[in-house]
Amino acid sequence: MATKKEFSSFQDMLTESSQPLLVDFYAPWCGPCQMMAKILEQVHAQMKDRLQIVKINTDHYPDIATQYQVQALPTLVLFKAGRPVDRIEGVLPLDQLMQRLQGHV
Repeated sequence: MATKKEFSSFQDMLTESSQPLLVDFYAPWCGPCQMMAKILEQVHAQMKDRLQIVKINTDHYPDIATQYQVQALPTLVLFKAGRPVDRIEGVLPLDQLMQRLQGHV
């Protein structure tokens, strides 16, 4: 599902994306993050042509997590045209997550 990409700046990645971008702020030691990863794989399978999913390890990028006020893991932030339009903290079941995303993609 996730493709590892290098980017020179997080902001450039947000503004250059032609699709809405769902950013998963996670940490590898976070149990709920692992549960959310499985749900995001299903989201990707259903919406890969309309939505890009990016995972940000908050242990590696604490400044980005701070900038977007990530205080709980997992936190999902949906960006459109470089701006956050929705935010989800914690694990959300697939059907509820899909319903939230449908309104934006």
